[in-house]
Amino acid sequence: MILTVKTGAKTEFVDITRDINRLLASDGSITNGFCFLYIPHTTAAVTINESADPSVQADILDVLNDIVPFEAGYRHLEGNSAAHAKSTLVGASEWIAVENSQLMLGTWQGVFFCEFDGPRTRKVHVQLVNG
Repeated sequence: MILTVKTGAKTEFVDITRDINRLLASDGSITNGFCFLYIPHTTAAVTINESADPSVQADILDVLNDIVPFEAGYRHLEGNSAAHAKSTLVGASEWIAVENSQLMLGTWQGVFFCEFDGPRTRKVHVQLVNG
């Protein structure tokens, strides 16, 4: 399955938890098992973190932008080396347990698509595995 995500800023976190849970419910192929998420983009990523307070995502983006500034004498001609580095730091995939056709996340956790070179239309590959 493929989930399409439209981003609106150069860097942002998009909460895709509900979208993934809707896919799980509508697919119906697993009740218990695992959900594998893969981001097929070199300037984007996926992560699990707090979803209750949006300032957490803003703080994480601030930290990533401090660690990997947009301008730092990079050699890559496209001008998006910082996005490539951030994608590598955060990671392109996540495994999440599924129980009763829902992601098994902690009380405050959400799944976030991480945009580092937007705005763009992106894809999240979702693979369900019985367990």
